[in-house]
Amino acid sequence: MQQIFLYMKYYYTVIFLLCCILLQAQKPKPAAIKYSPLAVYSAEWNKPVYTKCNTADKTTYMSATEKEVIYILNLVRSYPKLFANTVLKKYPEHSGNESLLDDKYYFQSLLDTLLVMQPGVILLPDKLCYTSAQCHAYQSGITGYEGHERKKVECKEKRYFNGECCDYGNDDALEIVLSLLIDEGVETLGHRRICLDSYQKLGVSIQPHKEWRFNAVLDFYF
Repeated sequence: MQQIFLYMKYYYTVIFLLCCILLQAQKPKPAAIKYSPLAVYSAEWNKPVYTKCNTADKTTYMSATEKEVIYILNLVRSYPKLFANTVLKKYPEHSGNESLLDDKYYFQSLLDTLLVMQPGVILLPDKLCYTSAQCHAYQSGITGYEGHERKKVECKEKRYFNGECCDYGNDDALEIVLSLLIDEGVETLGHRRICLDSYQKLGVSIQPHKEWRFNAVLDFYF
């Protein structure tokens, strides 16, 4: 009788444990946290409210870094003051380029601009803009060309933009965006003006470059 009791006790214990395991397996798993590319400067950027700026997230024709360029640029355009206070003010020390602090025309003027700038239009990824940017970035990379002129007929036919920015030497999304926004050495600040203008569509392509290792082309369209 005692043996039967022990057997039944063991049997029900096993059943109980199996039920617990099954119930645990059926519990919905929490969604994976998507960390912001700006989180290293402030955990504030990880809040879900900012993910609306990640408009290229589901796009299949761009790389992760190309999508991230659009994400970061949208964060700058949508939250200029927050970007200035959490990213830009820390960037010289974080990047090891503290000489930027003495740059009154380029770095400081960008800081001043963002601190008074009103939120702008969110950019949406565009396939035609991307095709235009990709062709130019690829062909420029092969020849080592710098500039906006399309040399190949193929790229001339795919040309689709109202404003274009080209960056050389960077393959990191934040570095590309900050390079264009600071716009060091460009007295007209043309790249900055384009990046912060009221364009609505954007295509980004980052390709290898013969002279600069990398080149990024951003094609904007109203």
